[in-house]
Amino acid sequence: MWPTLFPYLIALVLLFCDLITGAPTCNTPSNRACWSPGFSVNTDYEASTPLTGVTRRYLLTITEVDNWVGGDGRVKKKAMLINDWGDRISVTVVNQLRNNGTSIHWHGIRMLRNCINDGANGVTECPIPPGRSKTYTFLAEQYGTSWYHSHFSSQYGNGVVGSIQINGPASLPYDIDLGVFPISDWYYGAVDQVQLRVSDPNNPAVPGIPGAPPPSDNVLFNGTNINPTGPGGSYYKVKLTPGKRHLLRLINPSVENNFVVSLVNHQMTVIANDFVPINSFTTSSLFMGIGQRYDVTIDASQPVGNYWFNVTFSNTGACGTSVNPAPAAIFSYNGAPNTLPTVTGAPPTESRCADAYGFVPIVSRTAPLTEFTPAANNLPVNLEINTAISKVLWKVNSSSMNVIWEKPTLQFVSEGDANYPTTENLIKLPNSNVWSVWIIQNLSPIPHPMHLHGHDFLVLGQSPALANPFAGAPRPFNPATDTPGLQLKNPRRRDVSMLPGFGWLAVAFKTDNPGAWLFHCHIAWHASQGLSVQFLERVREIPGAMNLNDIKPNCDAWRAYVPTAVWPKLDSGL
Repeated sequence: MWPTLFPYLIALVLLFCDLITGAPTCNTPSNRACWSPGFSVNTDYEASTPLTGVTRRYLLTITEVDNWVGGDGRVKKKAMLINDWGDRISVTVVNQLRNNGTSIHWHGIRMLRNCINDGANGVTECPIPPGRSKTYTFLAEQYGTSWYHSHFSSQYGNGVVGSIQINGPASLPYDIDLGVFPISDWYYGAVDQVQLRVSDPNNPAVPGIPGAPPPSDNVLFNGTNINPTGPGGSYYKVKLTPGKRHLLRLINPSVENNFVVSLVNHQMTVIANDFVPINSFTTSSLFMGIGQRYDVTIDASQPVGNYWFNVTFSNTGACGTSVNPAPAAIFSYNGAPNTLPTVTGAPPTESRCADAYGFVPIVSRTAPLTEFTPAANNLPVNLEINTAISKVLWKVNSSSMNVIWEKPTLQFVSEGDANYPTTENLIKLPNSNVWSVWIIQNLSPIPHPMHLHGHDFLVLGQSPALANPFAGAPRPFNPATDTPGLQLKNPRRRDVSMLPGFGWLAVAFKTDNPGAWLFHCHIAWHASQGLSVQFLERVREIPGAMNLNDIKPNCDAWRAYVPTAVWPKLDSGL
């Protein structure tokens, strides 16, 4: 199978059910740290969750639209799931695409002992065939901001994406929750056609540079923006109330663009990165890798007026470019005139495509190195231009991941079949409740936003980002000199972190969640080209943790559909 070859958007329609969210008794504008009796921002949500007894049900229908006019001409359809910490969430996904499967991944959701609902086709399930549906059910064990998206090849770049808001406590008081604010790259062509060019060394998207992505055609703020090359569209506007503190939930659900965000003449105070509450940290700008989220507060303390909210790309050219040279939205104080802002603001500090630092999780974790062997726990990443098969591939440990849609990893587990193909890129983690430490070594100049399913990970360390990665060379992790510098006590913790160009990233997670969990680059082109591994965690416990028979009906439907499928599978499947 392959995502739609019809131009433009695969649109989402979401029907809201039971969206009334009553405020907890102790969570007030002056005390956001409290949530409900016995639960606060200091609660370790991996140890304790306030079960509400509420199930919020949603219907999500994926349809196909030809010649869709995007968010810089008309606002595309958007979908958002709003829930409370401790709710059970049930989403029925209906596939009304003409000739393509789909699956929906709930980005950052821990899915404790519930890998079967993770939504990674070829790993945790078969794709949902056209005309069929599947219901995903999971607990809102964490709280904060995230998103959901198709994991069927690069399909989410055609619009199969939406936001998740799980209400919970916060480390800083605020008056007004502005809700989610997704900022995403946008491509006028169908992303599958772009993907084919990016992956074709004989006809690359950028002439003479196989594997290089084209610039995005635009960057959309909550689904809209002006047309950067002509008439059409409008700036997205956010309203601020003078004298009030606002919570803004930032999301980067892009295909390829990583960027810095800033609000002219205002500071942002970060209170959560991904799903992890942190001690408040104030900054004038934030780098956002693909898949990353930040909950920030903004004080409306400036003179009443209109202010640019800017997206800025790295001057290195290594982690995203756009036809729109200066993507922006407008933050407008109540009472301001309906005019464009007049102050452009100073450019933010050059990011070099590097993660923001300085975030201290409120709930502490410490990772010992007792299970760490640098030579064995090393995952080298390299780019291969294979003209013999006309493919551009990303490889981890010399293998490009290529899942089997008809037989996902959990089916291997269900059948007791341990003959996993090499291209499943499977790493076995049999031991319980130990810290698994990994060094990802980048042998290319391109930074990668690395995302882990089923866990938050501790970022133990990263090599410094290069000012000019294209003129650099690999900087391997040196066990003798780099191991002592790893931060083991309460380092940054999140589910997406940047792997620097020609550098390394050290991460650790505890093997406390049986399942098959993807670890992949979140640049859609790179995941499609194989830049993934999967951790098979505590495999003997998986059948007892979830009902693996639940995958059978959808897989039977998919296998029945395959003989009549129009499009062959042309990439990793992810």
